[in-house]
Amino acid sequence: MSIRQGDIVIDCADHDRVVPFWEAALGWERHDVNEQYVSLVPPPDQREAAGPRPLPLLFQKVPEPKAGKNRVHLDWRSDDRVAEVARLVALGAREGATRSLGSLTWTVMEDPEGNEFCVQ
Repeated sequence: MSIRQGDIVIDCADHDRVVPFWEAALGWERHDVNEQYVSLVPPPDQREAAGPRPLPLLFQKVPEPKAGKNRVHLDWRSDDRVAEVARLVALGAREGATRSLGSLTWTVMEDPEGNEFCVQ
């Protein structure tokens, strides 16, 4: 097989609105690629750690506005979901519903441009 995972691409209307949020939320490093793309990559200690490595996020500037629910979204895990949700809201995220299924509980959130993600 010759296919493998590359970047995770997130559409956005304004890099300067959405990238600083994710940069602060994750503590990742910003790399401006060109006018259309900005990449966020994990810091060196996360890139060089043993085990699965986080994939870079690539923010693609697009002219059309977001319409409807994302068909793919990111799930993030935290040792303290409630505290992490509060921190992300303070950075500019919007908090949605908190849901549970069995022992799993997560909060649905949106970044400053409305892209959905979940925090467990």
